[in-house]
Amino acid sequence: MTDKQTKVLILGSAPLAMEARTWSRKPFTHIVAINNAWRIRKDWDFLIHPEDFPDDRRPSDTTDAQCIVTAQDYVPRQNAFGGFVYAGGTMAFTAGYWALSALKPDVLAFFGCDMMYSGSARTHFYGTGAADPLRDDVTLRSLEAKSARLGLFAAAQGCRAVRLSNGPSRLVFPSVSLSNLSALPIVDTTGMRAARQVEHELGYYVGSGRYWEVEHRFDPTEIDALDRMWLRAFRAGAVDDAA
Repeated sequence: MTDKQTKVLILGSAPLAMEARTWSRKPFTHIVAINNAWRIRKDWDFLIHPEDFPDDRRPSDTTDAQCIVTAQDYVPRQNAFGGFVYAGGTMAFTAGYWALSALKPDVLAFFGCDMMYSGSARTHFYGTGAADPLRDDVTLRSLEAKSARLGLFAAAQGCRAVRLSNGPSRLVFPSVSLSNLSALPIVDTTGMRAARQVEHELGYYVGSGRYWEVEHRFDPTEIDALDRMWLRAFRAGAVDDAA
């Protein structure tokens, strides 16, 4: 029986991301590489990067089957999910929301996107880099909450958000194996309604996506309270480990 599910790998640049170089392509229908992660595998389908991604780090050659996703495409798609202030201004979350909109996946699997930084010199598979989560950014105060929000939006359209790493992670998604991407039940989204209502009332929306240009409009304490709502909603909807 053929598995017709759409399974998307979101590939980041953490040092462990190099493990994906030897993975079989079979578990995935699409591979989305973030920034420099296109260097890990030649068979990526989409490369997503921000406006300021240096030209010398972009691929010089692509196949007809490969597509580069820039702000012109991902900003309106992320805006459809509430915008960057609520969703989080890091490319891992942007890639997730873009994939939900553009690819309509059944599984969204993250690898190399755990956003754990020990302070050591080697932060990325290629050496060192400027990691989004280390910025003083009002949208990144709780990476866990932002991942919880993404996980719930995925679940709302019948998609499982998972991670393929086993160690510590700022992502709250459950860890699964390559051979069992669809093993876990989809998260219950009942708790989303209250959090989305608060987002509507706050009105922290920036159509251009350049939220940093109007950051004075946002109250961090309000965002922190909203983040806690998203975390509670995700944890309440997830499968109880004791069940």
